[in-house]
Amino acid sequence: MTDQLFLSLWLHRHRRANRLKHFEELIRLFPFSQRAQPQSTISIHAVDSTQPPLLEQPVNGPLDPSEIMPMLHEYAGDDIAYRIESWWDLWQFDSGEGKLAPGRVALSCFGPEFDDGAASGQEDLRIDFGVDSNFLPSADLPGSATLIESNIRSLLRLVHEVDSVLPVARRKLETESGENFADRLETVLKATSTQ
Repeated sequence: MTDQLFLSLWLHRHRRANRLKHFEELIRLFPFSQRAQPQSTISIHAVDSTQPPLLEQPVNGPLDPSEIMPMLHEYAGDDIAYRIESWWDLWQFDSGEGKLAPGRVALSCFGPEFDDGAASGQEDLRIDFGVDSNFLPSADLPGSATLIESNIRSLLRLVHEVDSVLPVARRKLETESGENFADRLETVLKATSTQ
């Protein structure tokens, strides 16, 4: 069963007032794909995610942070959320064959009064990495362990870079169902190594 994988980031309390600045740092740090890709989307929401967006703008890729930041700066408020849906390069399986290709990713920034329905307290920043199967080896796909290892290294490298650039007080890598991804990965690795 596949699940969505995301990284939640909570900034130090005294740095939250500058969340848009830190979101820009995250955007500039992020390794967006430079390959041919479908359009990216910039969206800005107010109050909660059930409301229609204040802005929803398609952007042709590859994504250039200097082009999108002026759009984000036009909207401010503690109840605002910014979302960039774009692409980054991952090893993926298509018809049983592994290839490096753009994979969907979304970067979000939430104001303290924005309600995204988070039960454990709204995070300040989030990276949605897409389906967790891109980061879990499969016994049914020969060679998947090597390619998936490369994806995991990319993800871990990004997490460490984020930690070194942003004032992160707490972070959590989990699946949409709330499962700890590290525990799930360990379980899958044990199962594939015994087969």
